[in-house]
Amino acid sequence: MKDLLKLDNDEFKVEMKTRTAHIEEILKSYLPENITQQKTIYDAMEYSLMAGGKRLRPMLMLEAYRLFGGKDESIVTPFMAAIEMIHTYSLVHDDLPAMDNDDYRRGRKTTHIVYGEDMGILAGDALLNYAYETVAKSMASGGKPELQAKAFAVLSQKAGIYGMVGGQVVDVEMTGKDLSEEQLEFIYRLKTGALLEASLMTGAVLAGASDEEVRAMEKVGRNVGMAFQIQDDILDITSTTEELGKPVHSDEKNAKSTYVAIYGMDESLKAVEEYSEKALNILLEFDMQNAYLNSLIEMLINRKK
Repeated sequence: MKDLLKLDNDEFKVEMKTRTAHIEEILKSYLPENITQQKTIYDAMEYSLMAGGKRLRPMLMLEAYRLFGGKDESIVTPFMAAIEMIHTYSLVHDDLPAMDNDDYRRGRKTTHIVYGEDMGILAGDALLNYAYETVAKSMASGGKPELQAKAFAVLSQKAGIYGMVGGQVVDVEMTGKDLSEEQLEFIYRLKTGALLEASLMTGAVLAGASDEEVRAMEKVGRNVGMAFQIQDDILDITSTTEELGKPVHSDEKNAKSTYVAIYGMDESLKAVEEYSEKALNILLEFDMQNAYLNSLIEMLINRKK
């Protein structure tokens, strides 16, 4: 079996910093313009979107695009901005009093604390709508319409009731109740995994990957999503608010069943490694490799925030 191509730790850190800065510039370039009387919503959108974070989803999308030979970044950048807007809207709504009722996110006060609950709701709505508007505009201005339409279908489905929203629904309904293994996996697969699947699939679609390759990337995203969410559960117990940039022990506060609560810490640590290895093994089946993408997925096993 061929070896997994990876970057050494120092090289990966440099590359990640460069790529993150590149994504930050992309996000800035897609913020709304010509705002007048509705400036408050623009401010709330910018506050939420430009609050930092790992930028994992647009990063995965770009690397999947490159993996399958994508060259023209102007095709993929609107989708990168859109997926981060969708992810950010979900966080803004997740922090609301009716949901997790959190006061801090990414090391600073949450959107509804700064702008009020009404503007928190509207900021989430605006980010979701603007994500779709961003993609629609790019499709209308030329490029590869067939691939863009296919990618848009993936993105919108994975964000909706068959994806992230569907996972959120079951998560909210089952709060404070005992979860079965099947229910827990459903929540994790949709609530967290769906947008990661969308990122990898969209990048692959836009680069012209085959249907079989796109399905394989969906499986990669599914395994990465499980590993990422279980690691999140672990960090909620073992990390600090300062390190995470958001409150710890929030799962316990909100009476949510987690992988750690059900299976224990040792099994959870083992599961993170196993899911991550599954994702990397699927990537090894392709003729081509992306050393940065491999390193990025491996990093998720050992992340501290």
